[in-house]
Amino acid sequence: MALLFRWLLRLTTSLILLGLMAILLAYYFASQSLPDYSKTIALPGPTAPVEIVRDNANVPHIFPSIGASDEDAFFGLGYAHAQDRLWQMAVLRRTAQGRLSEVFGLRTVETDTFVRRLDLYRLAQQSVAVQTPEATVALRAYSAGVNARLQEINEDALGRGAPEMFLFPMPLAPWQPADSIAVMKLMALKLSGHMREEILRARTSLALGAPERLRDILPDAPGSGTAALPEYAALFPGLPRPSLGDRAQSPQSLASLFPLAPRGRGGASNAWAADPSRSATGGTLLANDPHLGLSAPGIWYLARLELATGGVIGGTIPGVPAVISGRSDTLGWGITSSYMDDQDLFIEKINPENAEEYLSSNGYTPFVTRRSIITIKDAAPMTLTLRWTENGPVLPGTMFDLAEITPAGHVVSLAWTALSAEDTSVSAAIGLMRSTTVTDAISVAEAYIAPSQNLVLADRKTIAMKTIGAIPQRDARHQSKGRMPSQGWRRENLWQGRAPYAANPEFVSPRGGLLGNTNNKVLERPFPNHVSFDWGDTQRIHRWRKLMQNREVHTRDSFIEAQLDTVSFSARALLPLIGADLWFTGEAAPEGSRERQRHTALNLLSEWNGEMNEHLPEPLIYAAWVRALQNRLIADELGPLAAAFKHVDPLFIERVYRDIEGASIWCDVRQSAPKESCVDMARLALDDALLWIEERYGTALESLRWGDAHQATHDHEVLGDVPLLRFLVNIRQSTSGGDNTLQRGRTSGEAPDPFQNVHAAGYRGVYDFADPDSSVFITATGQSGHFLSRHYDDMAQLWRRGEYVPMSLDTELARAAAVGTTRILPRD
Repeated sequence: MALLFRWLLRLTTSLILLGLMAILLAYYFASQSLPDYSKTIALPGPTAPVEIVRDNANVPHIFPSIGASDEDAFFGLGYAHAQDRLWQMAVLRRTAQGRLSEVFGLRTVETDTFVRRLDLYRLAQQSVAVQTPEATVALRAYSAGVNARLQEINEDALGRGAPEMFLFPMPLAPWQPADSIAVMKLMALKLSGHMREEILRARTSLALGAPERLRDILPDAPGSGTAALPEYAALFPGLPRPSLGDRAQSPQSLASLFPLAPRGRGGASNAWAADPSRSATGGTLLANDPHLGLSAPGIWYLARLELATGGVIGGTIPGVPAVISGRSDTLGWGITSSYMDDQDLFIEKINPENAEEYLSSNGYTPFVTRRSIITIKDAAPMTLTLRWTENGPVLPGTMFDLAEITPAGHVVSLAWTALSAEDTSVSAAIGLMRSTTVTDAISVAEAYIAPSQNLVLADRKTIAMKTIGAIPQRDARHQSKGRMPSQGWRRENLWQGRAPYAANPEFVSPRGGLLGNTNNKVLERPFPNHVSFDWGDTQRIHRWRKLMQNREVHTRDSFIEAQLDTVSFSARALLPLIGADLWFTGEAAPEGSRERQRHTALNLLSEWNGEMNEHLPEPLIYAAWVRALQNRLIADELGPLAAAFKHVDPLFIERVYRDIEGASIWCDVRQSAPKESCVDMARLALDDALLWIEERYGTALESLRWGDAHQATHDHEVLGDVPLLRFLVNIRQSTSGGDNTLQRGRTSGEAPDPFQNVHAAGYRGVYDFADPDSSVFITATGQSGHFLSRHYDDMAQLWRRGEYVPMSLDTELARAAAVGTTRILPRD
């Protein structure tokens, strides 16, 4: 027995030692790729020495030698991006190429299939030839900087450049200008949403039939009315009612790498500006916080470039040689998603006598076809047949529930402005950095194609907002006005080119001295001169207007206060409606009863100001209540399709409870004999919400915390689900805000954690042109993509607390307390 014990002890000790050695060995190899920021190195590519000074927030300040060209500044940006975000750049490029499955196997076949059908990378390659000379130089120099880092990694055995490369080895081809254009197109895809809206509107139309009920559940943004649309069934008779809800991703799939965001999680943002008449210091002000899906590392990377026209600083996207949101000494620019209707789906009729032809406006025409082979790790390769019509690429019915809205003998094609072989968006972004005035910036942005944005601008004296991006020119006779899939063979449904840039909405020097956008409707123009029918927000704009108008003049700090505001206009508007007949009714209920819980919840909500603060219980009670209420209202009418409506639409709830156009009919459950009232639905939904809360968080309502449910999920897109490792790579934070607050924290809407914060402002910047170097910015995670680096998450808590870091172009300030300086010398 003693002998057995000794051997077990020896075996256990050996296993522990082996485990420790394995951990140390893994750490050693992973840490080899941690970049050294303090060094002098000779590399091929620059024309003269380049200095990269990393300030105490690890923001690189890139200084070419005096008299050197801008080419060396872009070389330095490429090198810095590759130092800190090489894995992220490699994955973005492979996603745009449709080549993820070579690394991740069957889990990413769906992503590769979708992207290959869009042909994004080939279009990016073709677009290289149409860039401006300045952009061409920048793209080539940036690529040289990335490739210089790759060469350094190979020569010095720097751990393959990123620790993920040991788990998912992939060959890294040299970076090319087309790769940067492809990343820009990929961002356009991540920000697009009209295709999903068209599909959902068509499915819901089939399910409901009645156009007035369709206007309830998919309401138009407030403003002038929209002309009535035909029922989808009238466009394509014989289609059955949908029987399936949104199909879930396979549990084995890497859904986080799928480039098209779920409905409600495309692009969003806030941006606003004040001219000198509304500024306390007499200088213009600009604030911007673009909203994207949260991840670790985040998509944003802070950088400063010293160009011949002066310094430029702000948020960049690894892979793209441009400051997307930022400022120079004389000009600031910010972006918000414009929600321009830049996508249309077409139902294409296949020739019943020849499946290789489809019915076009000129008769039956052959599909443009090409074969594409997807190489799959640990599996046989897959051959796709890519097909295009005159309208765009053909999508399979297995994607996005397209089969439900596609008649037999037909297929669906997608028209989208980003599917252009002459995409000069990168040229526009690079040109914007050299602009010095609002007028210059608006002129340069004409070359911008996609993703469409509202460009908010401020120079020393002037503020402006211009919608940039190509607007499709549609025929006034279009059957569905671009709101639902239409017949692709009818000439009146086809796009007629691009609308003139002058037709894009433009606001310069508004009389009130303030302008802004929270993804709200910017104007109402009759079809086909409209911008969109579907907008990203109808709520945040009300709160923004109040905060802006409450002050005669603004400061940098008041703009910061607005960025961080967490008061929900929606909660303030909806609670008096849905709770009107529930407040303080009946006698005091016994302790522990359902009535007592309801009474406690209503008491809390009655004294709440609508602030979605992470430390309060009321936001969780409110959010759970309205979510349960919408589910009860739509479940019987839509059946399984109700699962597609993952987020509460305040306009829908308001229409129902104000009985607009008979919308209160949603309160009655059709399958039940009694006729339920809206008061009944509100009470039952509150009970549903309280039951859910009790199961998850207990019965003590007063001690609830919204932040426990509203956790920001900065998860690693590949390693985030790996046991143990996920605790190293994921960043989770309790956060304030919600779906409809200026400090927006879009919830997932998906069980089991429907209130997780999955989509928020990954970048915040506030620019003050009375004192430009007092400007500030922040990202949601950190500069490094290496999870062993202290800069992987060192900005995360600052971001959560609403703090910022200096956004200065002062060279001496950058050098003070710098974490390192890299000097790159030319190598022949």
